Amino acid sequence: MGCADGRPGRRGPRRLLLLGPLLVLLLLGGAGPASAHAVLRDADPGDGAVLKSAPRHLTLTFSESVALLDDSFRVLDPDGRRLRVGEPENGPDGADTARVTLPAGLEQGTYTVAWRVVSADSHPVSGAFTFSVGKATVTTAAAALASGPTEDPVTKALHTIARYLAYLSVALLIGTAAFVAVCRPPHVPLHDRLLRTSWWALLAATLVLLVLRAPYESGEGPLGAFDADAAARTLTGRPGIVLLARLALLLAAGAHLLRVSRRRGRYGRPGAALAVGLAATWAAGEHASAGIQVPVAMTSSALHLLATAVWLGGLAALLAALHHGALPAEAVRRFSRVAFASVVVLVVTGVYQSWRGLGGWDALADTTYGRLLAIKLMAVVVLLAAAAVSRRWTALQTTPAVAEPSEDQAVRTKVAAAVGGPPSGPPPEPAGPEPSAGGEPDPAHRRALRRSVLTEVAVGAAVLAVTTLLTSTLPGRAESEAATAAPAVVGASVTDVPFDVGTPGGRGTAQITIDPARVGDNSIEAVVYGPDGGISSVPELRISFTHRGQDIGPLDAALTDKGGYWGNSFLNLPVAGTWEMKVTVRTSDVDQITETRTVTVH
Repeated sequence: MGCADGRPGRRGPRRLLLLGPLLVLLLLGGAGPASAHAVLRDADPGDGAVLKSAPRHLTLTFSESVALLDDSFRVLDPDGRRLRVGEPENGPDGADTARVTLPAGLEQGTYTVAWRVVSADSHPVSGAFTFSVGKATVTTAAAALASGPTEDPVTKALHTIARYLAYLSVALLIGTAAFVAVCRPPHVPLHDRLLRTSWWALLAATLVLLVLRAPYESGEGPLGAFDADAAARTLTGRPGIVLLARLALLLAAGAHLLRVSRRRGRYGRPGAALAVGLAATWAAGEHASAGIQVPVAMTSSALHLLATAVWLGGLAALLAALHHGALPAEAVRRFSRVAFASVVVLVVTGVYQSWRGLGGWDALADTTYGRLLAIKLMAVVVLLAAAAVSRRWTALQTTPAVAEPSEDQAVRTKVAAAVGGPPSGPPPEPAGPEPSAGGEPDPAHRRALRRSVLTEVAVGAAVLAVTTLLTSTLPGRAESEAATAAPAVVGASVTDVPFDVGTPGGRGTAQITIDPARVGDNSIEAVVYGPDGGISSVPELRISFTHRGQDIGPLDAALTDKGGYWGNSFLNLPVAGTWEMKVTVRTSDVDQITETRTVTVH
C-alpha cells in the first residue's frame, strides 16, 4: 500500500520485518487435519454406557487435532455435584484425543460429562453425554446442561461484532489503497480519511478479538479476559499467534501509510505484500486452515478476501471520489476493469470454497451452513446486478456524445457542397461534455453512477455480515460427518427380558448385563425380578449366544447362582456384531420358558 522512497538500501530491513509474520502464518497453515471444526468421533465410556466397574479415565476422540482448556472437562456425579478431575491432556493416540483422569471409587449411578475444546480452525466446540456405574439413575444435570447456554451471550455478541468490524475494516483499507494505486485519481482528502479510519478500526477490532479470545474459548463472560493464565494461553496458542501476526502487519502498514501520505507517494510493492499478509491472517485463523486440501484452501481464502476488499473497498473509494466531484473518466474505466477481474476471482474461489464447505448438495438445505451460504449467494446475485448497472453508467459517461446538426446547419452544408465550397456556419456543438482521457464525466451520469455504487456498497456490507456468520458456523461437510460418525456406545449392554410361564407368580423380568460388550472376555450378570418388581429367586437360569452370520454357537454362558443374581466373569464372545441371546428361566420343577433377544458386541 505504498511506494518506494528512492532509497533501495532500506528495503531489506522492511522486507525482513514483513517476512516474520508471513512465515508464522505459513507454518500455521502447513498441517491438514481431517475436517474444519472438530467432530467427536468416539467416547470411552460412551454416551449412555452402563459400566460394571468405575472407569479411571475419560477419553474423547475427534476428527482433527484439538487444543485443550483448563476447564475442558466438567464431570457431575449422580447428585449434580462437580467432581475434582485431573488436568486435561491429549491422549496417547495423538493430538486428536482429549483425556482426563477420574477420581477413584466412583459411586453407583449416572454421571454427566460436559466437554469443551478448541478445534484446529480456532473455533470452540462443546457437547455433553452421560454414563452410568452399576446402574442408571435419574439425573437432572444432563438436561440442565443441554438446555442451558454453552457460552456467554455477551462474549459471543462482542466477538461477532469485532469479527464483522475486522472484515469491514480490512476491505476498506485494502480496497481504498488499491483504488488509489491502480486508478490514480486526483488527490481526494476523503480517501486519506478512509485509510486512517479503516486502519484504526481494524487495529481496534483485532485488539478486541485478542482480549476476548480466552473467554470466547472457555464460554465465560468478558471479565474472563483478565485471567492471567487464560491470557498466557491465548498468546501462546494458534489463534492468538495469528492475531499477533495481524497486529504486526497492521503496525507495518500504518508506518507505510504515514510515509506515503507525507510524501504524496503512490502505493506499490510493499503495500501489496502487506495486503497479502493481512489476508493470510484470515486464512490461517478460519475454516481454510483445517480440513481437506489445506494449502489450496488457504490460498483460495486469501484470494477471496483480497478480491472482496479490492471490489467492495474500491467501491467505497469510488463513492468518495464521486462525492468529491473530481474524477477523471479514465479512473472510472480503470476501476471498472479491476472490479471485473475481482468478480472473476470471487466466483472461482467462491465455488471452490462452497464445495469444500458443503460436501454435497443435500447440505445446502439440511445444514445451517448451507442455508447461510444460500442467503449469501442470493445477496451476491443482487450485488452483481447492481454492478452491471454501474458498468452501464460507466460506459455511458466515458463514451463521447456528439450532437446531431440542426436543420439550418444541414441546409447550409448541402448548399455549400452543391457549389463546391466549404460548409458555412459554425461547427455543430456537442450535446454534452466530451470527456478526454483525463476529463470530467457528465454530471448527470456521475449522479446515476453514484447511486448504483451506493447500492453496491450497501449490499456488499450485508454480504460481509453473512460471511462473518458463515466463518463461525460448522461447515456442512463437518456437520454431515458428525451425523454419520456419532460416537459409539462403549460399555455394558443391559437387556430386559420379560417372561411369563403361565402360572400364578410365574411372570417377571430377567435383566441381563454384559460388560463391556466387546470382543473377547466379558462378564455377564442376570438378575430376576418378580411381578412386584422385587428381586426373585429362581431354581435355574440358562443363557446361550449364537452368531448366525458367522455360524458360531450356541455358546453357553455357564451361569452360576451368586446369591441374589446369576453370573459368570469369563464369557468369551469371539467376534463383533449382532448375537442372538436365548434366556431360559425355570420357576419350578416343571415350569420354564425361553425368550430370545439380540445384543450387539463391539
